[in-house]
Amino acid sequence: MNASANAGVLSHSGSDANAHANAQKTQQYSAFYVHKHLYGIDVQSVQEVVKPMPVTPVPHAPPYVIGLINLRGQIATAVGLLELFETGKKSTPDMMNIICNIEGNLISLMVDEIGDVLEMTRTDFEETPATVPVAVARLLEGVFKTKDALMSVVSIEKVAAEIGIKKKS
Repeated sequence: MNASANAGVLSHSGSDANAHANAQKTQQYSAFYVHKHLYGIDVQSVQEVVKPMPVTPVPHAPPYVIGLINLRGQIATAVGLLELFETGKKSTPDMMNIICNIEGNLISLMVDEIGDVLEMTRTDFEETPATVPVAVARLLEGVFKTKDALMSVVSIEKVAAEIGIKKKS
């Protein structure tokens, strides 16, 4: 539905109108695939998407910290979502990188494939289903129903907390 069509629907007053307006608000997500599953992250959390880059391993790091990436002089922690989601698979050097900036810290999410930017409405949002493995569910905000699949929404804040980046108060 285009914006002008929405305007007519949203013109009546009262709490019903506000509830309808909130339900129709859209948000954009950068879609990507990990282990053939569709995921998304709020585009406002994404600084950039980059091709595979050399990764310097970090000794004694958890298995999901693949290493460090030098991104034009800035250092990003490379996080393997395959490992973080406990898929039993290992990240490879040919994976794409979604660079996110959290509290001044760069995090590179290593993913199998980059998808499109999807515009979603809250009416298509649901809580994370109980059938999602705990290793994945603990890092999600919920899921969106798309035309062809469910898109699990990754919380970059939860990923950051997992690797030790605390939100500043």
